[in-house]
Amino acid sequence: MLVDTHCHLDVDEFEPDRAQVIARARAAGVTRQIVPAIDAAGWPGLKAVCAEDAGLFPAFGLHPVLLVSHREEHLRELREWLERERPVAVGECGLDHFIEGLDPATQLHYFDAQLRMARDFDLPVIVHARRAVDQVLSAIRRIGGLRGVVHSFSGSRQQAGQLWENGFLLGLGGPVTYPRANRLRTLAADMPIEWLLLETDAPDQPGACHRGQRNEPAHLVEILEAIAELRGIAPAELAAATTANAERLFRLPTRPAA
Repeated sequence: MLVDTHCHLDVDEFEPDRAQVIARARAAGVTRQIVPAIDAAGWPGLKAVCAEDAGLFPAFGLHPVLLVSHREEHLRELREWLERERPVAVGECGLDHFIEGLDPATQLHYFDAQLRMARDFDLPVIVHARRAVDQVLSAIRRIGGLRGVVHSFSGSRQQAGQLWENGFLLGLGGPVTYPRANRLRTLAADMPIEWLLLETDAPDQPGACHRGQRNEPAHLVEILEAIAELRGIAPAELAAATTANAERLFRLPTRPAA
C-alpha cells in the first residue's frame, strides 16, 4: 500500500496507455497517487483523469517553470477551484532559480499567493524548489501557518532540518537510486522517518534502472527498496511509515478505495 506523492499522470506522455500505467502501479502495490497540476489550462484535464480512478487525488496550482503561461486572473480562478473542488493540496508551486529567464520576483508573487491560499483553505502545499530552498524557506516563514512537502528535495541537511521545523516533509524519488548521489543518499539513510515521503515525479526523473526511459508510478517500488537498503530496514517497514506520512499530510483515507 504505497503512495506515490508526486506523479503527473495527466500529462500527454501518459495519454496512449494511462489505464495500463495505473494497472501496473496497482499490481506493484502503489495504490494511490497524488497528481499535482502545473498550469491553469491543465486543471480540467487533471480533474477528469483523477475522476477515472479512486486512487488518484488531485492538487491544483501554478508551477514556476510555466511562468510564461500564468496570468493574474489564474490566481483568482485557483481560489475558485480550491473552494469548489476541495483537492488534497495546493501545487505544484514554488521557485526555480536554475532555469534562466524565469523572473524571480514574478515567481515569488505567484508562490506567495498560493501559499496564502493554502493557509486560508488549510491545505498542504506541494513545493518545487530548485536552487531556491533558502528562498522557499523564507517565504514559508513569512506566510506562516503552513504545512506541505518539498518534492524532489536536493538541498543540504541543514536546509532539511529547517523545513522539518516549519512543518514540511521531504519527497525523495529516482535520484536517490543513483550510487553517486552521495549527499542525497546520506540524507535518505538517516533523516527522521516521520518527515519522509516517496515519489516518482513520473514521467520525469527515472531511477537508475530506467535511465533515459519514461518514468511511471510502478517504479516507486525501486525507490522504496533503495531507501530501505540505505536505512538498513525492511521495505515493508519503510512502506508502512511513508504511507502513514502521506495519509497524515494529505488527509487521505487510511485505506484506498476498492
